[in-house]
Amino acid sequence: MEITDSTALARDLAPTGVLRASINLGNPVLAQGTPDAPGGVTVDLARELARRLGLPVEFVCFDAARKSYEAMATGHADLCFLAIEPAREAEIAFTPAYVHIEGVYAVPAGSPLRTPEDVDRPGIRIGVKQGSAYDLYLTRTLRHATVVRGPEGVDVFHSEKLEAAAGIRQPLTEHLAERPELRLVEPAFMTIRQAVGTTRTRRPETVRFLSETVAHLTASGFVAEALSRSGQNPALAAPTER
Repeated sequence: MEITDSTALARDLAPTGVLRASINLGNPVLAQGTPDAPGGVTVDLARELARRLGLPVEFVCFDAARKSYEAMATGHADLCFLAIEPAREAEIAFTPAYVHIEGVYAVPAGSPLRTPEDVDRPGIRIGVKQGSAYDLYLTRTLRHATVVRGPEGVDVFHSEKLEAAAGIRQPLTEHLAERPELRLVEPAFMTIRQAVGTTRTRRPETVRFLSETVAHLTASGFVAEALSRSGQNPALAAPTER
């Protein structure tokens, strides 16, 4: 890419002169650490995008996807790392996915709910983290069950004695490791496609740069290596989209 092109892209994507990346520390697959010292695949992606544009990078960290989305939508961040969902696409232009993770249910061990289809029944209440990808997905797709939102899905599941909790497979599995009274419902009820996003006010050339770069970093093994360095399964890297 020519220097003039990089300069124009940098000016459009980061008008403050610093690439501000909104990081969701509430998803331990994608980000770990603290607001002062974040790490993980999203942090590595933000640094690499900034490097290619010749920009310094600043991390704006949150504990929930909805807060990360709000920072992006209100102009307090230039990039976000969120799941592709129709409710977000009105404001955000997404790249191809770089990571695929799964949304699963947890239920009491003695529950009659055995499949994801069983969970979508009248009278079934599902605890979810407010504004998460699976909250948006279930709100959009459930026909009979009811979504109950809270700061953490498992917390509202326990506190209100709900019939099911929804969450990301990795942290939900860890939560169940010391709770034999609970079990996962298989298979997963959704695949969560994590992507890089920016506001739709950016130029088409800027969105194209992000999409092409993220696709290259995923196909080249950069994403798998970043996942591995942060203690995550490198197999979570998204398959190449054609």
